[in-house]
Amino acid sequence: MNAEHYDTIVLGAGAAGLTAGIYLARANLKTLIINEGSIGGQMVLTHAVANYPGVLESSGRDISLIMKQQAKEFGCVLESNVEVTKLDLTSKQKMIEIDDDEVFTADVVILATGGKPRKLGAKNEDKFKGFGISYCATCDGDFYTDKDVIVVGGGNSALEEAVSLTKWVRSITIVHQFDNFQATDHAIRQAEKNEKISFILESEITEYMGEQQVEGVKLQNQKTGEFSELKTDGVFVYVGYIPNTDKFKNVIDFSVREEIITDENLQTNIRGIFAAGDVRMKKIRQITTAVSDGTIAAVNAIEYLQK
Repeated sequence: MNAEHYDTIVLGAGAAGLTAGIYLARANLKTLIINEGSIGGQMVLTHAVANYPGVLESSGRDISLIMKQQAKEFGCVLESNVEVTKLDLTSKQKMIEIDDDEVFTADVVILATGGKPRKLGAKNEDKFKGFGISYCATCDGDFYTDKDVIVVGGGNSALEEAVSLTKWVRSITIVHQFDNFQATDHAIRQAEKNEKISFILESEITEYMGEQQVEGVKLQNQKTGEFSELKTDGVFVYVGYIPNTDKFKNVIDFSVREEIITDENLQTNIRGIFAAGDVRMKKIRQITTAVSDGTIAAVNAIEYLQK
């Protein structure tokens, strides 16, 4: 099978991957971006982005579309909604196969595959996914117009998306397992002052209840151990992420959370393989930090190719 060769291949087309592609292509490197889902990654799930420097409040989807346009205009080739079926990252010339029939090679690969929403692990979660359980307010919020919903989580994503949901829903109950939030003061204030939002703290959902659709949840108080039930029309879950690193197991060095370990130049344990964005081990995960990672990985990849 003939393989098309590129100077660089970027796996992932979220904020980190698209930024890396922009820098690489602008440096006149033949660059391919491969993405297994739709362009934009986790960024498109954010309804309102108000803290991206130089951009007035916008949606994550709109920002991702601009990044995609920039990458293409600089010369990046994009392959999206495909499946990576085979990888060889350890050879000097890296190889990636998609959909069992197209093979690409490159001298450098940047891994920017991001992550996916973490599930609660409650009973019936898989049964009701898409039938009352959602991980994206932007995608599904309007389906719950004038309905009562639950948002699970206590970080910025949970509180900010809860506020955005109030445009559609009748009421929101935020359920959080701790007695305090792990969000910024601004996000907490915005949620607390919204009349549609109420809170149940120190509690976890242990079971989703219903027939064909979620009709309620069973809650357990983490302090007393007591169980209660709460009726709801839907549940939006924001309890973190799981890095998309399955395809790199036993090849790339991982942290205990299966995040990719990099040095300060964002190079992995394998020469010519860099990692950027939410897929790598780091503390802060924002669009701005993903863009920063994409820049650093690309600039160091360019230097690597020049040596």
